[in-house]
Order: sequence, then structure tokens, then C-alpha cells
Amino acid sequence: MTDGKVRYVEPVMGTVFSIVADVGDGIPAAVDRLHVIDAKFSTYREDSAISRMARGEAIERDPEIAEVLRRCAEVEADTAGAFSAYPAGRLDPSGWVKGWAIEEVDRLLTAAGSRNHLIVGGGDVQARGEADLGRPWTVGIADPRHPERYAALVSGRDFAVATSGTSERGAHIIDPATARPATGFLAVTLIGARIAHADAYATAVFAMGPERGLEWVEEREGFEAYAVLPDGTTVETAGFGRYLAG
Repeated sequence: MTDGKVRYVEPVMGTVFSIVADVGDGIPAAVDRLHVIDAKFSTYREDSAISRMARGEAIERDPEIAEVLRRCAEVEADTAGAFSAYPAGRLDPSGWVKGWAIEEVDRLLTAAGSRNHLIVGGGDVQARGEADLGRPWTVGIADPRHPERYAALVSGRDFAVATSGTSERGAHIIDPATARPATGFLAVTLIGARIAHADAYATAVFAMGPERGLEWVEEREGFEAYAVLPDGTTVETAGFGRYLAG
């Protein structure tokens, strides 16, 4: 590539992952890791360990599954139940797994020598280093009313951007308190240092709704939020503006 970056795209986990990195040595291992995670945690595969557990089948103890469920429990406690590994009464840790899978790609690329890379999985982003010498990464936040447009552009180094919303899959985010789809937002975007927590918290804030969601983010150090309400109004936390590009 003219900018010296290696680019790779892989369909996996029911979505598409894309990688831009300054070296490509870690990409094969990262892609293999994504498929291993998908085989174990996919709720769309009848043979995955998570699907078997959700059906009540006994499986061999797996430390990785235990760790994911522990992380889900931590986020549930952090959010006073707005996030759950059982959002509709059935085991589904996807709200943690996708972000964690992106972090695994980040870990493997870094171990292979990449210092500047961007990983996008299903619209969620982990950026590491810079896009180019002296130039931060720029990430677009899709407008949920017009997905072909950007509602905002944010930029930074070593940061993560996660969006939960209704534009692609409709009202699919369950409020664990009611076991019904949450409808208070059209979309919620969280910015933080690491994508697993940013993604899980974005899901939780969406479930919380406008009355307490952004207030909860304001109280949590290291995170900022931008949200679109059903009438198209946008709201954001006090520190979000520092990430706006341009």
C-alpha cells in the first residue's frame, strides 16, 4: 500500500473484521484466534460451547469461558444490572465477547511487532498508535437515521470507539430489567481506552435509556459518550468534544 500499511478483511462472528496495521506478521494468528472465539462463543452456531450451555448441556470446564462469564458479571455489577450475560433469560455473553475478540487481535498484532494499527469488528473500533507519523486515527460515527452518513468524526491515539444502536438489527438490545427491547436511544457511542469495556458499557447505557445513561457515563472515569435520541436530537457527555476531529 502507498502508506506502508497492510490491510486485511475477514468475515467472522456474523460480521466483518477489518485490520489496518503497519506490519502484517500477526494477522494470520489474529484471524485464527477470531475463528476459535467464534466456534466457542457464537450464539448462532448450534455446536458452540455457549449454545450447548444455553441448552443446559454439560460441557468440559473451560477457563476461557469462565473468565468471560466473570467479566460479564463484573460489568453487570458495574452497571447495576443494565448489562447481563442473560439479557432475555438465556445465556448470551455477546455483549462482552465481540469487544474482547477485538482486544485479542490487538494483543496478537502488538506481540508480532505492530505499533500502529486499527481493528474494526462490526463497527466497533480499537485504535493503537497513529494512522501516520504525527497524525491520529480518525473514526466515523454512523448516523442511525442515515447509516450512509457520519453523525460525527472522532480522532485519537490508543483509544476505542463502540456503538450500540438499532440501525442495523432493529430494536435488539434487551433491557434486563424488563426483558424487553430498549427504545430510549437510536444509538449510543462510547469512547474509552479499551474496546471490551467500551462495547459492554455502550450496551448497558443503551439499556439504561436517556434518563440515567449519560449521567452514568459522566460518573465513570475514562469514558465519554455521544447519543442520538429517537427524534434525532443528539446529546453528549461534557468531555466528548475533545475527541471531535477537525
